[in-house]
Amino acid sequence: MYELILVRHGQSEWNKLGLFTGWTDVSLSEQGIKEAKDAGTKLKNHKFSFAYTSMLKRAIHTCWLLLENADQMNIPVLKDWRLNERHYGSLQGKNKEEMRELHGKEQVHTWRRSFSTKPPQSEIQEVPTLYKGLNTYPTGESLENTCQRVIPFWEDEISKKVLMGESVLIAAHGNSLRALIKHLENISNDDINQLEIPTGRPIKITLNKELNFISREFIN
Repeated sequence: MYELILVRHGQSEWNKLGLFTGWTDVSLSEQGIKEAKDAGTKLKNHKFSFAYTSMLKRAIHTCWLLLENADQMNIPVLKDWRLNERHYGSLQGKNKEEMRELHGKEQVHTWRRSFSTKPPQSEIQEVPTLYKGLNTYPTGESLENTCQRVIPFWEDEISKKVLMGESVLIAAHGNSLRALIKHLENISNDDINQLEIPTGRPIKITLNKELNFISREFIN
């Protein structure tokens, strides 16, 4: 059997303010820093050999703090944009409660939790230097779009490390982790809207030797 540890980044400054974040590169809040440290303490007895994170500093910082507090900062860490949060289009930077008042609770819930519905698209702007190599910079993604980048990254990169016997940590985001869990557990498009991933709580995924799903549980 194989084990995979997933951690959504600690609370960010925009999580605290109730703002749509997406690809906006915001920092962890004080609570988020504590959550990341606490996650590392919980994982001290879990020996990692490789870690993955996104290109966004809230996930990177979570990964660093977690490994520091687990006393495992010497392992390789690979950053990749395919583990980024979903791009929330023109909603990025907007207050979630204000958007509910403007567009209705049901519409905002659909934007946040449906599988295939995209948020309102943002205007095409200059691509940040960090992402100059992308063929297409997103202007607003659904969870389905997020799956279309996360799943190939799992199949082409992460799963190979797991099969080699590496003990893998993934520090990423609510929707990139939802995309991966959906794939691993074969969760339906309708049922995935019920999956919530809290900030800073390590999740252990157990897979069999063919990488078929066995179980998912929080590490407390």
